[in-house]
Amino acid sequence: MQSTLARSHCIPTPSVWPAVLAAALVLLTAPASDAAVVTFESVTIAPESCWNGGDGTGGFADGPAWFNNLYNPDWDYWEGFACSNRTDANETGYAAQYNAIPGGGQGGSSNYAVAFVGWEIVPTVTFASPQILAGLYVTNNCYAFYDMRDGSPFTRKFGGPSGDDPDWFKLTITGLDANDLPTGTVEFFLADFRFEDDSRDYILDSWAFVDLTSLGQIKSLRFALSSSDNGDFGMNTPAYFCLDTIVSTVGQEERSPAASDENPVGDESCLDN
Repeated sequence: MQSTLARSHCIPTPSVWPAVLAAALVLLTAPASDAAVVTFESVTIAPESCWNGGDGTGGFADGPAWFNNLYNPDWDYWEGFACSNRTDANETGYAAQYNAIPGGGQGGSSNYAVAFVGWEIVPTVTFASPQILAGLYVTNNCYAFYDMRDGSPFTRKFGGPSGDDPDWFKLTITGLDANDLPTGTVEFFLADFRFEDDSRDYILDSWAFVDLTSLGQIKSLRFALSSSDNGDFGMNTPAYFCLDTIVSTVGQEERSPAASDENPVGDESCLDN
């Protein structure tokens, strides 16, 4: 059964066939012994839109995973996870917070998650049953990418005027077991200018696979961001990343079934945010 994230009034939803084809492509590109447990293609949102928690449900589900969210209607403020299918990779600034820099989901899929690391909750993915994960795909959103590449009134241009400054933007993923105890951490650099050879410096602009096998069996994943660009009030780099296609080391037919095929979701989208 598809999850539904759309406005309460009638907005046409995408045809199911693009989602089916995208999900098939994801499975074909994953290692043969592994299977995608989360692709976000079961989440229904209107084309070129997103869901940011405006319905107050506190998150959304895809497959066996729950993605947490906090939304404040007084400020139209959210943190945790949103779900998007926006494709404009040239938009900049705060308006581009829901846009993945590759211009779509991993492997040509439509939907992907956007995470914002705020001040009240930790972006967390919780699984219905313990998983041993091969990994997942991440990239930058347009807001963070262009602020790092070009700088802004609030952020520094990575590398500085000379390009030699050793700037970096790091994602830290912590696995937790069924008792909420850490099983390990994995670090991945979304941007890295620390190389002696400046030609190797990069700001990630494509989907990259992060290997999570070292975490072992986990019940949840928690995400944190850190940067070389900090000020009096904390990190200056926009605290966002995009996530797609979580892959298990266990074949599709061997995995424990999700607790339910019916994923409770809301009825608000962020078409105008």
